[in-house]
Amino acid sequence: MTVKSYRLGEIAKALGAELRGDPDVMVSGLATLQAAGSGQLSFLANPAYAKHLADTQAAAVILSPAAAENCPTNVLLLENPYLGYAQLSHWFDPTPVAPQGVHPSAVVDPAATVATSASIGPNAVIEAGVVIGEQVVIGAGSVIGARTSIGSDSIIRSRVTLAHDVVVGRRCHILSGAVIGSDGFGFANEKGQWHRIAQLGRVVLGDDVEVGANTTIDRGALDDTVIGNGVKLDNLIQIAHNVRIGDHCAMAAMVGIAGSTKIGSHCVFGGASGVAGHLEIANQVHLTGMTLVTGDIRESGVYSSGTSADTNRQWRKNAVRFRQLDALARRVKELEKKTEG
Repeated sequence: MTVKSYRLGEIAKALGAELRGDPDVMVSGLATLQAAGSGQLSFLANPAYAKHLADTQAAAVILSPAAAENCPTNVLLLENPYLGYAQLSHWFDPTPVAPQGVHPSAVVDPAATVATSASIGPNAVIEAGVVIGEQVVIGAGSVIGARTSIGSDSIIRSRVTLAHDVVVGRRCHILSGAVIGSDGFGFANEKGQWHRIAQLGRVVLGDDVEVGANTTIDRGALDDTVIGNGVKLDNLIQIAHNVRIGDHCAMAAMVGIAGSTKIGSHCVFGGASGVAGHLEIANQVHLTGMTLVTGDIRESGVYSSGTSADTNRQWRKNAVRFRQLDALARRVKELEKKTEG
């Protein structure tokens, strides 16, 4: 693997950062404050790690002006150091560049349209009617179902399944094991027996969507399942049929969204959050980890449910008290009536 090196002045100019230090220092990688060596660049975004700043051996540190006084090395000043780190991380990304063209072991239906600048990896399957745009990468063993379209500059990692009639926007990134366009969980019950309902809708992903490893997005039953522009989905998320997620939402691992729920834009859902079906969630709603939503949320804000971990002994006491809450509330109400009388 070739190690890339850049002058600190070059990095500062690209990030739009103010440089305090030597512009000719060479940087060949990124590392944490604790682990960084003399040829590496680090960053300070979380105040919890400020205790490591004074002892860092990094060649330079990206940080905010408020934290610059305590830095013993070269400084790149940015109001959002974490964004600077995010942008710079791509300079040192070791991911291999996929070659253009179709691998000999791939199976591409003659009725598919594949841009000449696209890359189709080993053992990939491209079915009839598929349209693959410019600079798209299809990883090894991925299956692209009939009539699916993939916008330019999107990356589909290995072992991804896109079922039929899926629409993927531009610059999307879908990680290994994801399944998009699988059938939703739809059954009709008749005298105790379940009868399967054909799922007739599609999945439509906007531009700049990221879908994590082993995440599943079900196709719509009648209308489409729609994921808005800029949505970021972590690993192991389940999005059920006919869900609509607004632009620029972010969801952490193991979130589950039940069918036909509509989520506004710029929402953030913590890990293992759950949202029941047929609900509406407003814009800019933040669910903390393991929050369970069973009713509409009409106003923006931070929402939580459940209790944090405690010792088993204390938890058992609190569980008993919780079961007594209704009776206690009734007793308080009766006492209030007597007091008012």
